[in-house]
Amino acid sequence: MSKPPHPSLLEPLIDGRWHVFLRVADAGSLSKAATALAVPPSVVSRAVAELERRCGERLFVRTGRGVLLTEFGAQLQPRIARLAADAQALAEDVRAARGRPAGDVAVGLLPSAVPRYAGALAARVGEHLPGVRLHLVEGASAQLEEQLRDGRLDMAVVLREDLADIGDERLLARVPLYLVGRRGDAALAAGTLPLAALSGLPLVVASRPHLLRARLDRLAARHGLTLQVAIEADSVQLQYAVAAAGCGYAIASVAGGLPDERLAAARIVQPELERCVVLAESPRRPHTLATREVRQLICALADKLPAA
Repeated sequence: MSKPPHPSLLEPLIDGRWHVFLRVADAGSLSKAATALAVPPSVVSRAVAELERRCGERLFVRTGRGVLLTEFGAQLQPRIARLAADAQALAEDVRAARGRPAGDVAVGLLPSAVPRYAGALAARVGEHLPGVRLHLVEGASAQLEEQLRDGRLDMAVVLREDLADIGDERLLARVPLYLVGRRGDAALAAGTLPLAALSGLPLVVASRPHLLRARLDRLAARHGLTLQVAIEADSVQLQYAVAAAGCGYAIASVAGGLPDERLAAARIVQPELERCVVLAESPRRPHTLATREVRQLICALADKLPAA
């Protein structure tokens, strides 16, 4: 969601009515945008009408359930969003130059990263960066990646399947992959099992084109394995639930621990499979002093955390 501009600093850079436009586009409703902006609905309506008059084109189509962007409005939205983000970054840098980092920083976390980072990061930001307001979001890696691409997050802790995929992102941890099944299952008894032992087992994995599924397909072809996909389930929670019922085996990192006492896990070896946890940054949101300081705090936390 677009952030409200600082009135004294941003008004010369971007007309405040464009901020109203972004709010309406996000909310899909004039009244909801008015509530978010804490102004009367008439103010929002007049702002949109004035922008449409200046543009000579309709920005929204009114429907019985709210408003939708016209084709023209949809073309303008990402460019206006970038301008607003750049203006806000400039305002925050001006405030930071007067003393300390300030502004909102949106950080995405994997479910397994929440217990490791959320509380500690909040505490350190509160202690060291009192002018910074955190916005924390939890989601699967693919969801967080989408929000990074859309510019809804400044940074996120996400997964990479291989070291070669990391590029210039900050590596936070390398976590092993486990076969997860029902407690007491003979296949898990040793605590480890070779990759070849997966051949023929009923697996519970994500549907294509999930990155881990693609990686398993490549490994199967390389090692001559037959992977039997019994059930496709597109979240780790779903995979665990199916595995706990004894209907198949999930393949997952268990850094956050197993959520069900009915489950057990064995580490996959020969070859050992690992996933990389990285800190990725949005290509659409400008770096500010606040985002740089929060990034440093996350990296410092990762350095102090025990191995997953």
